[in-house]
Amino acid sequence: MTDFKPPLDDIRLVLDEIADIGRVCALPDFDHVDVDTIDGVLDELGRFVAEVIAPTNRIGDEQGCSVADGVVTVPDEFHTAWDQYVASGWGAISQDPEYGGGGFPDSIQTVLTELLATANRAWSMGPMLTLGALDALHAFGDEGQKETYIPKMVTAEWSGTMNLTEPQAGSDVGALTTKAVLQDDGTYRIFGTKIFITFGEHELAENIIQMVLARTPDSPPGTRGISLFVVPKYLVADDGSPGERNDYTCVSIEHKLGLHASPTCVMSYGESGDGAVGYLIGEEHQGMRYMFKMMNNARLGVGVEGLAVTERALQLAADFALERRQGTAVGAPRGEQSAIVEHADVRRMLLTMRAYTDAMRCLLYLNSSELDVAEHHLDPEVRQAAAERAELLTPISKAWCTDVGVEMASLGVQVHGGYGYIEETGAAQHLRDARISPIYEGTNGIQAIDLVGRKLSLRAGGVMGDLLDEIAALDGVLETAGDDFTSIRSNLADGLAAFREATAWIIANGVDDPNEALAAATPYLKMFGQVVGGWLLARLALGARRRLDEGVGDRAHLEGKIVSARFYAEQLLPIARAQLGAITAGAGDLFAIPADGFSA
Repeated sequence: MTDFKPPLDDIRLVLDEIADIGRVCALPDFDHVDVDTIDGVLDELGRFVAEVIAPTNRIGDEQGCSVADGVVTVPDEFHTAWDQYVASGWGAISQDPEYGGGGFPDSIQTVLTELLATANRAWSMGPMLTLGALDALHAFGDEGQKETYIPKMVTAEWSGTMNLTEPQAGSDVGALTTKAVLQDDGTYRIFGTKIFITFGEHELAENIIQMVLARTPDSPPGTRGISLFVVPKYLVADDGSPGERNDYTCVSIEHKLGLHASPTCVMSYGESGDGAVGYLIGEEHQGMRYMFKMMNNARLGVGVEGLAVTERALQLAADFALERRQGTAVGAPRGEQSAIVEHADVRRMLLTMRAYTDAMRCLLYLNSSELDVAEHHLDPEVRQAAAERAELLTPISKAWCTDVGVEMASLGVQVHGGYGYIEETGAAQHLRDARISPIYEGTNGIQAIDLVGRKLSLRAGGVMGDLLDEIAALDGVLETAGDDFTSIRSNLADGLAAFREATAWIIANGVDDPNEALAAATPYLKMFGQVVGGWLLARLALGARRRLDEGVGDRAHLEGKIVSARFYAEQLLPIARAQLGAITAGAGDLFAIPADGFSA
């Protein structure tokens, strides 16, 4: 198996050319951060994940986790890695300095999330869920809750979770039945069962801060009656230390296709009869609004998982292709076996993985930088525009990147041939680990429905119109960029034309019959990601060309980015137009077969 190599040159290029990290660092809240500081941070972060986190990946997959008497056991190496994560302070990098954080932009948190997930997806789930819980506390917690929980969560001494799903309430969160009963002292007692709770129980951190959705008595039905509660594993004593154990337990963990060492827990609240002590966050019946704060950021984080698994699968496949010798490549001496990397079809697979990795990183970093601008820019109009762009891109970041991640992990198995289908090479683990990401944090179908149902209508379609116009504006730049960019220009123009046609069709037909838009939603989201990916790779290639002309940077690396963009434009971007027929086909055939006719 290959050792993990942090792709720092790729990360730096995308931060500079797409995320415009210099602009982000110039925002008022980041006076203490500059590009040189970030460069130093990236070097140390790359070393940390390669030396500390990455070696635990295979161990976690082989050993998995277990539960006995409510205690979840994970590999010993996970504890060592967590302790070093706490000691190094990486969990605090983007957090508020008022609570001990480093105050770096969230764009750098996205880089951290990528590198942790690329090194070990299962382990990285703990820190990622903690970030979501922190976001909810920062946004909606009272001062007492913030002072009690945030500092220890920032250091990663305490971890955090989200508790939404119940056996009868998956995507339909409004069907949940967990109840919260008000007590005379102002606390609540929580009773109910939650399932699929990632890192809901473990011994890595000294306390776990559960964020639990529940209903108060006589609350309205559906999502309108849901409230959000913080339910710590150990009640916090007056001195801030973990005290009495709360009344909940992990009754089992799921046996999953992948992510074997990430405990996916069934949580029982109030099993002993007293009820778990919970504290209302914000206002009663506002839980879904608060939880979306956590989920939206988590969706970006899950999108990063698609990038991470592709990067790791690519590294493994590329190293294997250099070592594995099969057949005789064109032009090689007769009778001599060639490394499979010399075969055209293997090159096609590797370049496909490379191009999608670049495209996903561009999209995710752009989305993250827009969130930084939306939160920190002084001009309210600039903040609003950035918030709208981020809102439009988030379902693409989550759904397109995770779908592509599964496809690319599968392609990594294909590069290995038969060896990819056995566990020893590690290629199969990436495919198994990747498959959950299109389901996490709102399935990708829900993301597509959100896109056509809510995001296309933002500012009466103006947000989408601005994006289409910005993509079109690159045409003039590509026209004068030279022969290397001719096919990039023509294919991007064709993809954009199909994108405009599809957008217009959904708007025109979805109003009268929502099923028309819903039927088109998933292929439209795929088209969206494919076109935006091509646009961003064209921008990245233009930046690489400028650097080459200036004599700045590694020539082979920069030339590779131009090749990657051209390959994407010629061989992957045409997929966008191929989606047009599916988008405009309408919903008729979807409902032409009786509901009970699919298994016949």
